[in-house]
Amino acid sequence: MKTTAFTKTYNRRVVLYLPELELPKGKITAVIGPNGSGKSTFAKILAGIERSDEKKPILSGVKVGYLPQKSFPFRMSTEKNILQNGNDPARARELMHALGIEALAGQSAKKLSGGETARMALCRILMSRYDLLILDEPTTAMDMESTLAAEKLIRNICREQDCALVLITHSISQAKRISDRVLVLQRGELIEQGDVQKVLLTPRSEETRRFLDFYGL
Repeated sequence: MKTTAFTKTYNRRVVLYLPELELPKGKITAVIGPNGSGKSTFAKILAGIERSDEKKPILSGVKVGYLPQKSFPFRMSTEKNILQNGNDPARARELMHALGIEALAGQSAKKLSGGETARMALCRILMSRYDLLILDEPTTAMDMESTLAAEKLIRNICREQDCALVLITHSISQAKRISDRVLVLQRGELIEQGDVQKVLLTPRSEETRRFLDFYGL
């Protein structure tokens, strides 16, 4: 699927400008860049949570799922939280098992730790099928074991459902591990894009090289 080009301005300052982008189905596109580069703003506009300056969706006729950076638990059990996005208990149990939170099914979601809440929220968004799934820093609060389990689940879902998946991540290593393509943002502009291995190992842009050298792999 392809987005339209768009601009986003705050207080008369352009904070994000992106050209047309191709988001291939069945592929994970990672979005990386330093803090303030526009990654989360891009995710919100892509999801339709915020509007671009053009005041129109940058995608049309597409079912979009969006997991924001901050996970939110409703005042109910962990399992009931997950079932808010699809009434399929068997599917909910399958997802909880994959992320190691089966034992927390009956516990109040408000009592979950940060990492447990993140896993619950990821289970919840994955209860439905989408043409485009946008995950904004889905594993930030997770430990290493949970992160690796989540990455495996994310990759499998993308392949099995043949959806386009956009992963906003601060982790260059994570982008390298599970994504197929990568977009590199800097000061609200796209400075490089392409196959993740080529971009991360042999970047063409000097700005990308400096970013990778500073943050490392």
